[in-house]
Amino acid sequence: MPRKTPRPRGATARGGLGGFLAPYVFLTPALGLFLAFLAIPVGYALYLSVQGLRIVDEGVFGTRREVFVGLSNYADILTDGSFWAGFGRMALYGVLAVPLTLGGALLFALLLDHGGARARRFSRAAIFIPYAVPGVVASLLWGFMYLPSTSPFSHVTEALGLGTIPFLEAGGIFPSLANVAIWGGIGFNMIIIYTALRGIPPELADAARVDGCSEWRLAWRIKVPLVAPALVLTGLFALIGTLQVYGEPTMLKPMTIEISETWVPLMHVYRDGFIRDDLPMAAAGSVVLAVGTLVLSLALLRVTQRRTFEGLR
Repeated sequence: MPRKTPRPRGATARGGLGGFLAPYVFLTPALGLFLAFLAIPVGYALYLSVQGLRIVDEGVFGTRREVFVGLSNYADILTDGSFWAGFGRMALYGVLAVPLTLGGALLFALLLDHGGARARRFSRAAIFIPYAVPGVVASLLWGFMYLPSTSPFSHVTEALGLGTIPFLEAGGIFPSLANVAIWGGIGFNMIIIYTALRGIPPELADAARVDGCSEWRLAWRIKVPLVAPALVLTGLFALIGTLQVYGEPTMLKPMTIEISETWVPLMHVYRDGFIRDDLPMAAAGSVVLAVGTLVLSLALLRVTQRRTFEGLR
């Protein structure tokens, strides 16, 4: 006859209920923060996006009130040429910033992971420190280095008789803005990729070297494919960061006439909400931008997962 497992001392029905409720008790702070800072603001933005400010009282002076307008705000924002022009400028900015940021992060990570690398701790800190500088501060610092009157680079070119460098003019505004993001983003992405590289078993690299594999082929054929998930993650972060670009053009806007108040979509949203005092239109623009970010992120994950699966077959 099988022996019964002795019941732990103190185990009661109340203890069983406490064990059932314990996970929910621990999740309560996270759920509270999620509701307060994400779910409720998103719901309120959706509510605002279907409202509209209309003059509803007759007379000499009308009163502007919020009324339900359905999808009218979405129709207006989706047919606004300046809003879509901002997406075009943002795409050009991303074409410059994203590949250079990820390429530089991968290069530095591979160099730090090289067997002959020296002063790794100092190098990691030196590459990562620019990321710790707030984006607003970095934009202002670079802005002063771009202005012809204060730029040390233009001072050198003027001394050589070459004139000032057009950092903030039409031909140089996109590289100048992308440089700010690259300078600050390489360190963060490098840490992610380098951490993934350190997780590769050293036996793989040793076996490849014994077989005569050069360091270049070792990095390209073995290390890079094995850190593909980290590359996908950093690519996703870079994509989301590009869609949310706001601080750099906003800080450089007073220094140049090339950046308008609707230069990128988030600046368009800010103008509608806080300059024109049209929060429903700003909410509609925010929802469109959020949906676009979600769709592009899912598409990127789908494409990369498919390629990874085909590579494993």
